[in-house]
Amino acid sequence: MSCTLLAMKPRTIDQLDVAGRRIFVRTDFNVPQDDGGRITDDRRIRLTLPTIESILNRGGSVIMATHLGRPEGVGYEAEFSVAPVADRLRQLSPALRNLRLIGARPTDDSAAQAAAALQPGESLLLENLRFEKGEKKGDATLAAVLAKYADAYCNDAFGASHRSDASMFALPMEFRAQGKPCVAGKLLEREIRYLKGVVDAPAKPFVAIVGGAKVSDKLVALRNLCGRVDTILIGGAMAYTFLKALGTPIGRSLVQEKMLDEARSILQFAKEHSTKIELPVDHVCGEALVLGTPTRIVVGGIPDELMGLDIGPATVARFSEILKAAKTIVWNGPVGAFETAPFHEGTFQLVKAVVEATVHGATSVAGGGDTAAAVEAAGAAEQFSHISTGGGASLEMLEGKDFVCLNALDPAPIIGYSKA
Repeated sequence: MSCTLLAMKPRTIDQLDVAGRRIFVRTDFNVPQDDGGRITDDRRIRLTLPTIESILNRGGSVIMATHLGRPEGVGYEAEFSVAPVADRLRQLSPALRNLRLIGARPTDDSAAQAAAALQPGESLLLENLRFEKGEKKGDATLAAVLAKYADAYCNDAFGASHRSDASMFALPMEFRAQGKPCVAGKLLEREIRYLKGVVDAPAKPFVAIVGGAKVSDKLVALRNLCGRVDTILIGGAMAYTFLKALGTPIGRSLVQEKMLDEARSILQFAKEHSTKIELPVDHVCGEALVLGTPTRIVVGGIPDELMGLDIGPATVARFSEILKAAKTIVWNGPVGAFETAPFHEGTFQLVKAVVEATVHGATSVAGGGDTAAAVEAAGAAEQFSHISTGGGASLEMLEGKDFVCLNALDPAPIIGYSKA
């Protein structure tokens, strides 16, 4: 198969008769936790529940599997156990109150036995997939073991869909080799629908907000956006690399010195492709990124003793004006150090502008963990058209990359409703 993420329309879980079938659901429950192991953001878990509950309510059983953190891949490590995820699943859904967490490793005999014994309406969660050395290596042998657990495969892990881990690519390929269905979950289907629409056929004006710390992290995405979008609004620390490249004093602001030539190249590339890049014209500055530090609004060049930590009011006004007139908005990366007050204000003000545009008919998509967290913190998550659960995945979508693990899913039926 040779299709990209955005050309692909996979068969979905709703197009599969799950009654009496065991469905292996690859989830992305790689959620943040505090030092005590408590989950601090369960959004990825909550958004996967419609898929899980749909299977259970239609007479199927569910085997969930996810990675969590970065274990060594040499067996069970308590600090990376998915036990907190299992607890949260039981709390969130009545259908999962009897969810079982199985095995010290996903390939334990106990896991295989529990999967084989599953009855309609029952569910289990395997231990962290990365406890298996072969997961990160895309090992086909590991995939062959996991494929024995179920009758069908469902990918509902967009956040991991830019990877070729064993459970993401080798596993659905093994299912397909055995003639077993491979489908997209409800969350993955929604991600593809919105991201495909934004990139393939955006309503104009099309505006992108690109923030975060490093130009190097967003380089390919920025180039890919040029010619597609009408305007790119650049904020966050990465803006200071662009400003310095243009000769503007940036004080002690974060900058990637090795990316200055590349920043100039991107500015020229955008001009050649009729995409306008807007940079901050004023800044909220401080001497250090610490709570309570004295702040100062600086227009133009930043004095040597200060660092830019947020976009200033004039920039907020300019960016907001552009956003409110937009019909399609993609956002990746906050425009200030939003985790530390008062440097959240610029990002929160842009959130308001995006919400206003959405109310008036624009399609708004936020991608990236920090962006999603900022929108959540601003209390506007339900007012965006879509907030992607994929950080790296959403960025690679903007870069136009191919997602091989989505190519491994069954294509959607062309006519009618498939019950196979």
